[in-house]
Amino acid sequence: MRRHSVSRWFGVIGLTLALVGLVSQGTARAQTLTETRQKADEGDATAQFNLGYMYATGDGVPQDDAQAVVWVRKAADQGLAAAQLNLGGMYAAGRGVPQDVAQAVSWYRKAADQGLGDAAFNLGFMYATGQGVPQDDAQAVVWIRKAGDQGHVAAQISLGFRYATGQGVPQDDAQAGAWYRKAAEQGRASAQFNLGGMYATGRGVPRDYVEAHKWNSLAVSRATGDAQKQYAQNRDVLAQLMTRAQIAEAQQRVAEWQADFEQREAE
Repeated sequence: MRRHSVSRWFGVIGLTLALVGLVSQGTARAQTLTETRQKADEGDATAQFNLGYMYATGDGVPQDDAQAVVWVRKAADQGLAAAQLNLGGMYAAGRGVPQDVAQAVSWYRKAADQGLGDAAFNLGFMYATGQGVPQDDAQAVVWIRKAGDQGHVAAQISLGFRYATGQGVPQDDAQAGAWYRKAAEQGRASAQFNLGGMYATGRGVPRDYVEAHKWNSLAVSRATGDAQKQYAQNRDVLAQLMTRAQIAEAQQRVAEWQADFEQREAE
C-alpha cells in the first residue's frame, strides 16, 4: 500500500502536509501466512512487519489493528525504519492503540534519524502543527528539507510554499521557484500550477508567458475536479496575453516535457 497525500491549495501558492499511512515492505503476499508467522516468531523483523501489515489490511487474516500494532512494534523495536514510521502513524491516528502524538513523534524521529524521507516529512509536519512537540517552524523546515532533498514531492511543495511566504525561512521567491520546480518535474500538478504562476508574475524567475502557459497546461492535464477547472481558467486568462506563436511554442514545450517525463518514468 503506497502513501497517499492530502493536498489543499490556496490561490497560486499551496501547501501539502500529510501523514503517511501503512506501507508494506517486502513481499507479504508472496508468502503464506504460515511462513510469514513462522519467520516472525523466529524474530525476522521484515516478517514481523509484513505480518503486522497483513493484520492492518486484513490480507489473509481477519483485520485487527491491535494485532497489527503488536507485530509492527516488534519490528520497530529491532530498528526497522519502515516499521518505526508506521508505528508512529498508528499512534498518530489512534489505530490499534490510544492516540498519542508524543509517541508518534518519538517513532517518526527514530525512522527519520535512519534517513527515511516519509518519516522526516511527518516529523516536520508535527513541528509545523505543534503536535507532540512545541510548534516550531524552523525545526519543521529542518526535517521537511531532509525529505525534500530525498525527492519527497510533498516536502518539496511545502518548502516552495514556505520560501514563498517566509514560514520558518527567510522569504525567498527564487528558492520557492526552485523547490516548486523539483516537484513539478516529478509531475505534481499543484507544483506545476504554482511554478506557472511564478512565471506569469515574474516571482523568483523572469516573467515568461510561454513557460507559464506550459506549466499551467501540464497542471491542467494532470489535475482533476475543481483544481483542474481553476488551472484551466488561469491558463485561458494567460492565453489572452499571448500571441498565437507563443501559445504554439508553449504547446510544443508541453509535448516535449511529456515525452521526456514518460521516458524517465519508464527507466
